[in-house]
Amino acid sequence: MTVTAYTLAVVLDLFCLFLGYRFLFQPGPAAAGYGVPADPGGDAGAYLTNKGLKDGTFGVVGLVLLAFAGARPEAWFMLCVALLPLGDTLIVLRHGGTKAVAFGIHFATAVVVLISAALLFLV
Repeated sequence: MTVTAYTLAVVLDLFCLFLGYRFLFQPGPAAAGYGVPADPGGDAGAYLTNKGLKDGTFGVVGLVLLAFAGARPEAWFMLCVALLPLGDTLIVLRHGGTKAVAFGIHFATAVVVLISAALLFLV
């Protein structure tokens, strides 16, 4: 169980880093994948950059917590971070995105993050 808990946490943290990179360096496709397309050359550019910075920072913080503080602090971090994909679910639904993206990507991510938190609490 320990290997599974740590592996899932690392994968999720690395995924945050990937999302951050994508929003910083490929904002148009990243926004489309998020479920609410935005023009990075227009007014949305600053918001997309901000999202990239936020997502990347969460990935770094998660990896640092896991490496230097251990499973329990990472579990609390994951529990708090699960609020983001839950919020993303509502944002996509509110702004014309599809239910498939809202629930199939964002809500499903929240569930996986909560599973990760539960596994880390059990370690």
